[in-house]
Amino acid sequence: MAIKNQFYITTTIPYANAPPHIGFALEIIQADVLARWHRLQGEEVFFLTGTDEHGSKNYKMAKEAGLTPQEFVDKNSSYFKELTKSLNISNNNFIRTTDKKAHWPGVIEIWNILSKNGDIYKRRYGGHYCNGCERFVTEKDLVNGKCADHPNLNIEKIFEENYFFRLSKYSSKIIELIKKDKLKIYPKKWKNDFLALIKDGLTDVSFSREKKHLPWGIPVPGDKNQVLYVWPDALTNYLTGIGYPNKKYQKFWPADLHVVGKDMLRFHTGIWPGMLLSAGLPLPKKVIVHGFLTFNGQKISKSLGNVISPNSLVEMCGVDAVRYFVCRNFVFGDDGDFSQKALVERHNNELSNKLGNLVSRVSALAETYRLEKSETINSKQLLKKVEKCFESYELDKALNEIFAFIDYLNEDIQQSKPWETKDKKVLYRLVNGIKDAAILLSPFIPQTSEKISKIFNFDISLKSLSTPIKITKIKKSAHLFNKIEFAEKPVVLSSKSNVENKPKEDKELNLMTTDKIPYADFERLDLRVGKILQVEDHPKADKLYVLKVDLAEAQPRTIVAGLRHFYKKESLLHKKAIFVANLAPANLRGVESNGMILAASTPDHKKVIILTVDSDIETGSKVG
Repeated sequence: MAIKNQFYITTTIPYANAPPHIGFALEIIQADVLARWHRLQGEEVFFLTGTDEHGSKNYKMAKEAGLTPQEFVDKNSSYFKELTKSLNISNNNFIRTTDKKAHWPGVIEIWNILSKNGDIYKRRYGGHYCNGCERFVTEKDLVNGKCADHPNLNIEKIFEENYFFRLSKYSSKIIELIKKDKLKIYPKKWKNDFLALIKDGLTDVSFSREKKHLPWGIPVPGDKNQVLYVWPDALTNYLTGIGYPNKKYQKFWPADLHVVGKDMLRFHTGIWPGMLLSAGLPLPKKVIVHGFLTFNGQKISKSLGNVISPNSLVEMCGVDAVRYFVCRNFVFGDDGDFSQKALVERHNNELSNKLGNLVSRVSALAETYRLEKSETINSKQLLKKVEKCFESYELDKALNEIFAFIDYLNEDIQQSKPWETKDKKVLYRLVNGIKDAAILLSPFIPQTSEKISKIFNFDISLKSLSTPIKITKIKKSAHLFNKIEFAEKPVVLSSKSNVENKPKEDKELNLMTTDKIPYADFERLDLRVGKILQVEDHPKADKLYVLKVDLAEAQPRTIVAGLRHFYKKESLLHKKAIFVANLAPANLRGVESNGMILAASTPDHKKVIILTVDSDIETGSKVG
């Protein structure tokens, strides 16, 4: 593989209207694996991610949550920033589109250049608008009158005067560049898909919205009644994230790789290249496209409410197991159905049994019998195979090759039986094989590879890959991956629990009151801090309120609580309380309740007090 000095890779910047889900975790992990692989090649890598924070949806949701738009996006952006830490992502910068110092100047500069070149004009426009996508859609984009990606949202018909970008002016050039792979789209099926989509040419696109419809965004230069639409704002992050309009951006531009989901392809290979051609800037070299993760065959989406939290998976299996799974289990460019069972099986069977047991056995034997230099396994062919997989972004196949090598090492130890022969040369050969596997695994499971490097005393580098290991004192390692049990269904606590002294659950009031609870049972409770966003009377029960509760999930939960005789609505609104988050849904007088509020109660229930928390604790925080 040819080596150059710099390598610039980006993810899309997800919309900061809710915490991240496993679908975006797939993208950012795959991008991180590629970034780490290029660093392993000795390149100077710049890896950019961040959040898209303007738009009418965030404005509306902030208002519903009783927050300013800035407070709302600050909160949600922090979840994405925290995700980069919990998933061990090696990004160099995290760009935010509300950053007036780092982002806004570059956006305004691009707007002014495009305007000066005669490519921005104003006209009245009417069209279908999807609030989920934050964009205008055409009739052919709709399925039964709904957006295919947001079928639960109504399409609005909007008429207003906007500024437009003359994308049609650059349509022929963009098509030519894509056909000739000057702007390369990979996998090839997505190149063909996009060319088929634009066979009749690209049309001009709206670049602004009237402020009365979009009050939250970057003002259009010279027009106080207009706000920049998503395209000139969000897409320009790929420049502002490396310093534009300061000339230092030129060190890394053009981008080597934009990593995008298939729903983002048309914007990154249509609108974005048009903007760059107008501005006289080089185009990105390659746009690589991943598919969607689905859950039970349906796209995982915040707006559909079927979100799987990547942080909860990390808590269950560990960060490297999650990273390994999303790269090993899904073919790049294709959709894949997420399965918690498959995650646990790969963790136990491949990471724990194959890799973990190998390292544990060999390190224990090396501590007892020591090592003696001998011939090592030639891993040059393995390196070539893995390089070829990376060149075509077949991350699953790269892991197949590495784990085939690990299988070979496990067969070697079984056949050579060094615990019987005490053969130091065999152990030296095995330790070198583990070293080579760990180095090639380092982009995928960096934390584990680092642990292995410390056990056997080697550096993670291509130089170490081709250099036999030095003989040093080795100590037996703790097991790298503890096996985990798979629970087919989430833990559910109910009145049918056979545990003595269980939490008392008042079915009539839908409150959980505290008593003597065994530690084993307490650990099963998923207690979280929630903020009450809305309080309504239950239409069929005079004791019950219907609450909308923010638990830092994609959508607020509906929770029914028997507080009507004890609290006025206004005294509950915006309170932070403790909720049980892992109860089975319950139908209470015709309203489905998805949780329970924790409360203290007198034995006769004449007095009930909900358990509240300090206001500065974040919603979604765990209790216990």
